[in-house]
Formats: sequence, structure tokens, C-alpha cells
Amino acid sequence: MESEHIENEEDDELFEHYRIVADPKQGQIRIDKFLNARLPNVTRSKLQDGIHGGFVKVNDNAIKPNYKVRPHDVITVSLPEPPRDTEVKPENIPLDIIFEDEHLLIVNKQAGMVVHPAFQNWSGTLVNALTYHFQNLPEMPGNEGRPGLVHRIDKDTSGLLVIAKSEKAITGLAKQFFDHSIERTYWALVWGEPNPEKGTIDVNVGRSLKDRRITSAFPDGDFGRTAITHYKTLKTMRYVSLIQCKLETGRTHQIRAHMKHIGHPLFNDATYGGSEIVKGTVFSKYKQFVDNCFKIIPRQALHAKTLGFEHPITKKRMEFDSELPEDFKAVIEKWEHYVKYN
Repeated sequence: MESEHIENEEDDELFEHYRIVADPKQGQIRIDKFLNARLPNVTRSKLQDGIHGGFVKVNDNAIKPNYKVRPHDVITVSLPEPPRDTEVKPENIPLDIIFEDEHLLIVNKQAGMVVHPAFQNWSGTLVNALTYHFQNLPEMPGNEGRPGLVHRIDKDTSGLLVIAKSEKAITGLAKQFFDHSIERTYWALVWGEPNPEKGTIDVNVGRSLKDRRITSAFPDGDFGRTAITHYKTLKTMRYVSLIQCKLETGRTHQIRAHMKHIGHPLFNDATYGGSEIVKGTVFSKYKQFVDNCFKIIPRQALHAKTLGFEHPITKKRMEFDSELPEDFKAVIEKWEHYVKYN
């Protein structure tokens, strides 16, 4: 909702982008705060601009930013442009392809690249690159606008993704993900030293009840969905540890939420508490060292390292491994040096 679109002449056609129905037990909350927790990457100031411009309505009526949402309210967000979630613009973005045949390819995604277009991220994504380099990629039902995708990893997570190039491949791969038979391991740098050194985290995760942009752990099992992460410690460095996580399920932000739940958030994961000093003192020399490490890897320290599955056509077992990216390797070396000489 950029300010240049706020004129909103009465004759202009508006296109509905979002329709949200308030829960029957919804407590009264300001409309801008309500939408801020539900729409990705939209600030409250932009929401307020959109409300003033008449782009946000409740029960088909224009409202003010201080309107309080009530149970059963129908909130619509409309814009002058049609929704673009199924319009993918091909872009000549280089891809790091480590394997390819006529049915699939394995891509090593760089940190910072969004996997598919979404609100405020219409360009520069992996899907924009895929549609430039490959024609007629298949789409899963209900996943329109995301050609070739059968899974994804977070924007600031690096590592391996399998992309389907044929209808048979996307069907076969989707079934393996559904059956949890695809083997995926991630390497993560976490705060502290997990105790025990290896174990299984079997704790439900789901959207936070306070902020839907965040995934929360629900140890009582009363909310969320089953999520299982097997972890083992590869190296301890007194204040941080390098761990391997093997996913049995693949929920949004699963590793990040699970590791926070057991008290070991990912290093420099701002969303889940890892961008603060969790282990060690806060005296100036150590704090400066940690800040320097944050600058080396300005993202959560998480890398999708290996991928194993049955080729959906040939039925041959496929195994792929990837190198840690340079920022990840550099921050590990810096910690190794620090604990050796301090």
C-alpha cells in the first residue's frame, strides 16, 4: 500500500487482495494492529495510509484507523492493481544448479533470496529465476504461481532445494514430502551447548497466537501441528555449538522455533531471540566480538545441507550434499579462534 496509490478515485476499479473474517471470539482490537499481525511485511503506517485511502473496508464500509475489530467482522483489503500471486515475471537471475535431468533439478539457494513471489516481494525470487531459465514448469494444485516448487526454505536460510520439471516429478516428489520419506539435514549454529548432545524434539508448532508472522512451540499439544526434529551436536565452542538437524516433518520455521524452545536459539536469528547475547557475559570486549560475528553472518545461521530422496521416475536413490556458504564458515572459524585464545 504505497502512498502513491492512495488517491483512490471513486471511478477506479479496485481488486480484492485479502478477505479476513474475524473469529467469533475476537476481542476488540484496532484494525491497523489486527491487520499488521496478519499481513506479511506490511507496516502499521502503510496500513493506516491504506485505511485513510479507503482501501480497507469492514463489512463493505470505509473505516478509520482507530476502528475496533469485532467478532464476525469481514475485513477486505483492495488495491488498484489485480493480485499478482499467479503472475510470475521471468528474470535473468543466475542459479547455482548442482544437478539436473529432464525431470528435476537441485538448486543451492543463496541466503537473502526469497523462494517465491509474495506481497512486497514480487521480483528477485527463485521462482522468477526458474521461469526465466525453464519453460512450462508444473504447478501443484492449490500452489498456483509457484512453478516447480514442492518445498521451500526461508529467505535468509541457504541451501538445497529440489525443483520439479515435469508433472510426474512434481506428483512423485510431493508424495514423498507428504509421506515424510524425503531426508533433509540442516546445519545450524546455535547459542549454548545442547544437553543432551543429541536428541529428538517432538513438540507441536504453529502460528503464534500473539503474532501470526512467528512460529511458536506448543509443548502441551493444544495448538499447532506435529513437528519432529532430530538434532545432534557436531562441535561445541563454549558459547555456541554447531549442530545438525534432521527433519522428520517440515513445518514453517520448525528448526528455529524448536531450538528456541529448548533454550538454544539460532545464532543471529532476530525473530527468535538469537540476535542477542544468550550465552556469555555482556562485557565490552566479548560484546564487540559477538557484534563482529553478527556482521559476518547478518542472518540466522542455518543451512539446508543435505537432501535425499527416491527419483520419482527412475526410482534411483538420490543423495546431495552442499558446502557451507562463506559467511557460515567464516563465523565458525572466528568462534574457534576466540575460544582457543580466550
